[in-house]
Amino acid sequence: MTRMKKLSLAAGAVIATTYGGTLILQNPSISSSDSGSLQALRQKLHAPDAIVPSRETQQSVLIAASKANPLDVLVIGGGATGAGAALDAVTRGLKVGLVEREDFASGTSSRSTKLLHGGVRYLEKAVFNLDFGQYKLVLHALDERKRVIENAPHLCHALPCMTPCFSWFEVVYYWAGLKMYDLVAGRQLLHLSRYYSTKESVDLFPTLLREGKDRSLRGTVVYYDGQMNDSRLNVGVACTAALAGAAVLNHAEVVSLLKDDAGERIIGARVRDNLTGEEFDTYAKVIVNASGPFCDAVRKMVDKNAKEMIAPSSGVHITLPDYYSPEGMGLIVPKTKDGRVVFMLPWMGRTIAGTTDSSTSITYLPEPHEDEIQFILDAISDYLNVKVRRVDVLSAWSGIRPLAVDPTAKSTESISRDHVVCEDYPGLVTITGGKWTTYRSMAEDAVDAAIKSGKLTPANGCVTNNLCIVGGEGWEPSSFTVLAQQYKRMKSTYSGKVVPGVMDSAAARHLSHAYGTLAERVAAIAQNENLGKRLAHGYPYLEAEVAYCARNEYCESAIDFIARRTRLAFLETDAARRALPRVIEILANEHKWDKPRQKEELQKATDFLKTFKSSKNAQFHDGKHS
Repeated sequence: MTRMKKLSLAAGAVIATTYGGTLILQNPSISSSDSGSLQALRQKLHAPDAIVPSRETQQSVLIAASKANPLDVLVIGGGATGAGAALDAVTRGLKVGLVEREDFASGTSSRSTKLLHGGVRYLEKAVFNLDFGQYKLVLHALDERKRVIENAPHLCHALPCMTPCFSWFEVVYYWAGLKMYDLVAGRQLLHLSRYYSTKESVDLFPTLLREGKDRSLRGTVVYYDGQMNDSRLNVGVACTAALAGAAVLNHAEVVSLLKDDAGERIIGARVRDNLTGEEFDTYAKVIVNASGPFCDAVRKMVDKNAKEMIAPSSGVHITLPDYYSPEGMGLIVPKTKDGRVVFMLPWMGRTIAGTTDSSTSITYLPEPHEDEIQFILDAISDYLNVKVRRVDVLSAWSGIRPLAVDPTAKSTESISRDHVVCEDYPGLVTITGGKWTTYRSMAEDAVDAAIKSGKLTPANGCVTNNLCIVGGEGWEPSSFTVLAQQYKRMKSTYSGKVVPGVMDSAAARHLSHAYGTLAERVAAIAQNENLGKRLAHGYPYLEAEVAYCARNEYCESAIDFIARRTRLAFLETDAARRALPRVIEILANEHKWDKPRQKEELQKATDFLKTFKSSKNAQFHDGKHS
């Protein structure tokens, strides 16, 4: 069974709206009798005392899944799509497991552009090529963009993006195109786009170049897309799945797939716990392969001659100081002189710029090449009035986009920015391709295919389109004020004294946006366990977060913390390196690590940070970016 992703919304999708706590169901796929169980699910997920099961408990559930009593669905891969599939399946009443070789979001899902976008370029193609398929792709992405923002309001927000215009033709072209984008968005619109004069534009974006390169700025058009904290959103989805009853296990690698006695169907997997080296078998009626760029490696465990589905593409991003772009305004150039897209976006107090889009090989830890970093610096320097310097690069990373090829297609023209769901071996459903914005509907399609493959009997249809992830229910932008007013940061000095500190607005805002309504749990640890110090100068991350993530978010290594639970590795590799000894000290206390394990963690994390080519750990010739 093979099929391309359907662009229209599934007829059985659930649309639910909450008014004063009452759930109004607008789709027959969920009967009114199910509304009580849906409400019970929401209460379970967002209960004040809700705690994820321990890693040991989750592993024991997977081990207990036998041939006689298998899981309904086993998901391979803990990225956005895999975690989304686990959440979708378990909230339909299915028995679900998930295994991830490294950590949740350790691959592509933490290395994205951090944008939730509807696809302005797809709309351009739709208009000029009269391509109705591209138009439906835009409609679908706009709908999903709004859902992601509403389901994780603490981790996602609308971001204005400025497009500079250097001729009056460009002004009219981009204004008309982005007005059409507004029109297509309809009720999913974030904010209306608008034109700004040259003076207004420079007021809004002081580093924008007015004159130079034989051209003059004629104004800008500003439109809105979404922005997110990608890895924390991914971890949040995985933890929500765990709270709903899924057995999720990171640092657990599938080493082989198990077939039935006749050798005709996949019925389970051999899994290695990468923290202990122990192996075990777990069984399921259907396996969902959501391993992103590595999905072909999983498929080849069954058939070493399987036709490849992935055309990998490398996307490189760099992190720059905050003065490169103003807070709350991005810059996007849809077409540079060589035809590529370039952007600069404010993100978590810094500026990220990118990106490249070039073919690459598939590796577990991709590294950006120096020429790619220089390309980005060259590209943004054409639009800025500040000196663009290589030494300003605080971090640089590469992510592999798994562009999908339908394995049954007869030509390479099927390479797609959209996603593909297929079952080219009974019992193994593969989903790949797509983008972060549409992860939820991708997961829905994968689970639909799994239900069909395994003849499963879910209790209800998909409910994730209106289901807040953990920390999102009831969160408000003003929630941080409670932390600032009611908690202190108790700090232990080197002499052993405990000194009270203020829970300042920067720390309170950070905790509120990172953990949502659960931020008070982190603040309580900072206050009651004397873990209120900052981990790195200039960043709001607190010691308490290490302890909290170890206890509540399956944070099993120093890399898990500096790269996925917080974003220090992506924001400034040098700051992450300075924070490592204290991070490891706290994790050692939480996980009872001995001295050799602590030394190993420091070495692994140090080596990991070397792959982020900041100016501090890269060999480069400055050239014009000196």
